[in-house]
Amino acid sequence: MSAVDVINLQREPVRQVDLPDSIYRAEVKAHLVHEAVRAQLCSRRAGTADTKTRRDVAFSTRKPYRQKKTGRARAGSRRSPLFRKGGTVFGPHPRDYSFRPPAEVRRAALRSVLSDKLANGRLEILDEFPAPEIKTKAVAEAVRPWEGRKIIFVIPAEDANLEKSARNLPGVKVLRAAGLNCYDLLRHEHVVLLEGALPLIEERLVKR
Repeated sequence: MSAVDVINLQREPVRQVDLPDSIYRAEVKAHLVHEAVRAQLCSRRAGTADTKTRRDVAFSTRKPYRQKKTGRARAGSRRSPLFRKGGTVFGPHPRDYSFRPPAEVRRAALRSVLSDKLANGRLEILDEFPAPEIKTKAVAEAVRPWEGRKIIFVIPAEDANLEKSARNLPGVKVLRAAGLNCYDLLRHEHVVLLEGALPLIEERLVKR
């Protein structure tokens, strides 16, 4: 266990919390992080690109010109890829790019990112982030101590007021613990975990 300060919104330490070394002091495995991020990005691809082959283009099946005595190469169809607006050879067709790495690979990748963030002083534990109403200005004032950094707040559960208040702030993201992922953690320079989210993260990432 490693003792880490729990801070308030003014970034002042209020107490300490023990973080399990198996999650926050784990070996950083860059190849697993790469695999997890690639899986996320591939799953976002639409895969809808499509091209017409020679059987799909709308041309007559009539032979374009006589077989011999034209000085040109033989041609049997106007749909040939050799002709302008003919069918495409080896073009893209709709496909599913997504793949899913094994669960332990995904967990190890998250442990690697969290460990790297903590080791480099880019992970903090926040006691609470109250949002009694939907007010972007109030959240903007609350995140001012982290001004100039892309920051992600990991909350334990749905908080509509906080999520809606922060969604228009550039460089600020609010993410539920259930949706914790490598891509969002890496896109943001600073990670702030709400204290209430720690048990959920531990339950998800502990070795089974």
